[in-house]
Amino acid sequence: MTTLVIGARGSIGRHVLDQLRTAGDPVRATVRDLSTAGDIPAGVPVVRADLTRPETLGPALDGVRRVFVYALPADPAPFAAAVAAAGVEHVVLLSSGSVLLPWTAANAIAREHREVEAALPGCVPIRPLVLANNALAWARSIRAEGVVRVAHPAAATAPIHERDIAAVAVAALRDPSTPGVSDLLTGPDALTQHEQVRAIAAAVGRPIRLEELTPAAAQEAFATFTDAATAAAILEFVEHALEPGGSPVTGTFTRVTGRRPVSFAQWARDHTADF
Repeated sequence: MTTLVIGARGSIGRHVLDQLRTAGDPVRATVRDLSTAGDIPAGVPVVRADLTRPETLGPALDGVRRVFVYALPADPAPFAAAVAAAGVEHVVLLSSGSVLLPWTAANAIAREHREVEAALPGCVPIRPLVLANNALAWARSIRAEGVVRVAHPAAATAPIHERDIAAVAVAALRDPSTPGVSDLLTGPDALTQHEQVRAIAAAVGRPIRLEELTPAAAQEAFATFTDAATAAAILEFVEHALEPGGSPVTGTFTRVTGRRPVSFAQWARDHTADF
């Protein structure tokens, strides 16, 4: 039963690919441009597929029974039609835990993920709330200045390692009836942004200064890499993380896999080269 990993060069997709191979499952990887396929492991079949170009999906899905996908375009209908036409048995979608939080009805990020889930009614969504990889947004200023600038440094979240997100996705791919795979997914501990910066400093072995931004300045900084609505949505998540339970910690990973999720400190050690 071949599994197609869409976005196999991405941080989570690559772990999904590697973990499926370790389990002995046949896999196929996609790239948008075959010239970038050099870092896909030898022996893995690679096909071209672009979610914004539906005509590329049919050949990529030929003979596939399971699909891992993330970052679907604004209109997921062509993808949904392609997997149905190919006879795909189930799709595991990287979604967001934000869809499960009661206060996110108007949040732009949560709304987008809800719309994608609704467009793929047969999919199994994986719902991590805060990705540890979000801290890579601090990498440039850490390397250049030894500083991190954030609003609300006391905001506490439970970031989850991309390898652990992949492990839950793989559990869902291998058995979509696995209990809890679509529950709110977090790392093991709630850490303030200040504590996360300290963990990165300990991993890289040098001090990192934290500077607090006003909310307006933080939203302006977010808006340099995304649209205004998404920037406001990011800031809303940070502000809710100041409240008790505003960014919860769950046991989903342990219930699905039987082990404790990787700590943020270990994530930082795994990513020292980035900082």
